[in-house]
Amino acid sequence: MLDDLRRARALVVHPRDEEGSALVDQLRRLGCEVSIAWPPPATLPPEIDTLFVQLDDLDVTHLVGAIEEIRPAVIAIVTYESPTSLNALVDFNAHAVLNKPLRPRGVLSQFALAWYRRGYENRLANKIEKLEETMKGRRTVEKAVRVITELNGLDEEAAYRLLRDRATGARMTLTTVAESVVSAHEAMSGLGLSISLAKRP
Repeated sequence: MLDDLRRARALVVHPRDEEGSALVDQLRRLGCEVSIAWPPPATLPPEIDTLFVQLDDLDVTHLVGAIEEIRPAVIAIVTYESPTSLNALVDFNAHAVLNKPLRPRGVLSQFALAWYRRGYENRLANKIEKLEETMKGRRTVEKAVRVITELNGLDEEAAYRLLRDRATGARMTLTTVAESVVSAHEAMSGLGLSISLAKRP
């Protein structure tokens, strides 16, 4: 975990005061690549993987979109627990919180917690994306099977075997071949034509 934190590329969105400078210095002593920005920037640098952001002063809600895009570990800095700051914690999907006045003690543990939660969320998001892609591919294969069934008078099992055999013969994935079948069928149907995918003698 410490090795990961040392490789972090962090942006600190905090006034350039004594507390902000002390936080930056502490992160640099850890080995992080750190920059500080105040007032809050219009967007976030795409290369950062960690964001320390103060939520009490200027409006920083415009950064939410960038956070969702680059998915950094977010450590919120708050002065008091008002309804506004609590809502901001949710909007920013903060992985950890530092309370002001900032003290060196506690920064490392919150930093580590944020990185752990970010890693967990990213792994979960990747699994969901793969599952969605798998489901999308399955629906495409099912659609291609229906096309083959309708155009060639085959039952679904035979249509699936034909689709699979074509994919194997072409050294392509089943989903790729299915996408080609569906696209060709839609294009031909748009022209009032039809295609046949039955096995050649």
